[in-house]
Amino acid sequence: MTVIDERQQAMLEFERNFWMFDEPKESLIRARFQCSADEYYSELNELLARPEAIEHDPLVVRRLQRQRIRRRRERAETATDVQGGASG
Repeated sequence: MTVIDERQQAMLEFERNFWMFDEPKESLIRARFQCSADEYYSELNELLARPEAIEHDPLVVRRLQRQRIRRRRERAETATDVQGGASG
């Protein structure tokens, strides 16, 4: 059985609890993971695709997957509206 590494475990723990801190999420990411928010989110998206992540923390991973799907849907709808798909 493959397991996720310590950094990946820390990322899921961070996603579970980041809202309890008073600092902006991007500042917390930079301080804790020594990378930009873009790099962090790229790594997080790869992690969310791994079955081992779901095994480690199914609630957090599924919540993040649902959020990602919702954001993609919203972006697609906005792009359709901008391109003239909806008139009003």
